[in-house]
Amino acid sequence: MELGLYLVGAVVGGLLAVAVRLPPLVGYLAAGFALGALGAPEPAGLEQVAEVGVVLLLFAIGLKFDARTLLRREIWLTTSVHLVLSTAVGMGFLGLLAVAGHGLVADEPVGALALVGFALSFSSTVFVVKVLEDRSDATSLYGRIAVGLLVMQDIAAVIFMALAGGEAPSPWALALVLLLPAAWPLHRIWDRIGHGELQALFGVTVAVALGWGLFEAVGVDGQLGALVMGLLLAKHPSAGELSRSLMTFKDLMLVAFFLQIGLHGRPGLEEVLLAAALLAVLPLQVAFYAVLLWAMRLRRRTAFLAGLVLANFSEFGIIVASVGATVGLLSESWVLVVSLAVAFSFAVSALVNRRGVELATRMVRLLPHHSTYQLHPDDRLVDVGEADALVLGLGRIGSATYLRLRDEYGLSVVGVEHDQARVTDLELEGFEVLRADATDLEFWARVKRAGKVQVVVLAMPFHNANLIALARLQAAGFTGRVAAVARYDDDVAELQRHGADAVFHLYGSAGAALADHAAEVLMHRKPTGPEHEPGSAPGLVTG
Repeated sequence: MELGLYLVGAVVGGLLAVAVRLPPLVGYLAAGFALGALGAPEPAGLEQVAEVGVVLLLFAIGLKFDARTLLRREIWLTTSVHLVLSTAVGMGFLGLLAVAGHGLVADEPVGALALVGFALSFSSTVFVVKVLEDRSDATSLYGRIAVGLLVMQDIAAVIFMALAGGEAPSPWALALVLLLPAAWPLHRIWDRIGHGELQALFGVTVAVALGWGLFEAVGVDGQLGALVMGLLLAKHPSAGELSRSLMTFKDLMLVAFFLQIGLHGRPGLEEVLLAAALLAVLPLQVAFYAVLLWAMRLRRRTAFLAGLVLANFSEFGIIVASVGATVGLLSESWVLVVSLAVAFSFAVSALVNRRGVELATRMVRLLPHHSTYQLHPDDRLVDVGEADALVLGLGRIGSATYLRLRDEYGLSVVGVEHDQARVTDLELEGFEVLRADATDLEFWARVKRAGKVQVVVLAMPFHNANLIALARLQAAGFTGRVAAVARYDDDVAELQRHGADAVFHLYGSAGAALADHAAEVLMHRKPTGPEHEPGSAPGLVTG
């Protein structure tokens, strides 16, 4: 009965959020708080389902993440400085509230205020990755930087919880290094699995049993273990496919995570007002991210995009507050306040990131401009040269389009792709590829200056990315032809409405192409006997 109540609450909350043009997860949060306020009993196993959802999320992150990114200065140095600055600002803001005589803050010691500031210095891995996936930006430069910062923050939180909880990992934790050579047999097993449900089951087993279970057994945070297992398997050719196959399963289980945030107690007006007041530190945290990343020679747009997507508090903040309350460093009321602040920050961040690309483009004037030669090598602007055609997104469809335009129509074609691993593979196959973000207005300004491009093909796998790229083309004054691909009828209509010259329905076009191939085979069938004499019933024989 309880499970059905929570499922209905999640659906109703999600529908109401969508009705007011908010992400469904905001509705799940609201449903959790509403059910908690009404005293609805928590369904058995909700916490475990939520934790498995987070484990699968971190495993999927690992599958798409290059661990070497953590060694880059813009990751570890930015994370370290940002944690210090954000903790200081949070503590200072709470100190001002204490001086003003706020009831919940007035009698708290400085150490408690510092711990709350530390808890609010993290950004949410779950929320940020969902935003990046919705934008198809998980492998873009700012997306990879954001995920790198999140991983470093998660490591800092795990270290804190180990120290504050007073429970040192087991001596057997040292044996976890054996997972490095164990990755080889896991890869070989994966090679024999294929592409069906067994592959998804293999991924869940590695994430939950080897990642979560094994790490927890030796006293190390299991969520960190899931991330590590993903990193160890990231080099496999099917890593991206496995990540996609886990997406729906993972997203459904994460609904339990968002519902659970609202079950930390019944908030009073004082707790709600304090949690809402804590949102005032979010703009400063965004500013810290942007300035620090800009100081690392990243472009202003990249710095602001990363800062905006990280403009939220983290579920790890709730865990840090819970640990602090357990060991007597905080009062129990702070767990509820931090939980409310996290939920409120998700709602605010969802609103902000609906127009994150546009906001970042407008905010660039707040920082001085770097010259091209001063910029980080991964963030320098690109020039398409003398290309006749551009293909944006070089997945299966984009790659096939590139080859057709080049080999059949004799055009000079350049592909644009933001996944470095994909770029490297395609260059080895003879493709001319630029690693760039097709949704970047400054990139399209460069395309305009090239002047020779006649046609642009929008072949990115996510509809929103194609829409943004189309808008960027128009803003840059592109006057050539634009062709796009879409999966659904309403996506086709939306692209046409926004000015695409030709839109190809992915499934409809596939059906037409299959019919053409079938007819071609039929026209060229080989007679093999009397049944193929003129006037007999036609057969379909390849050859």
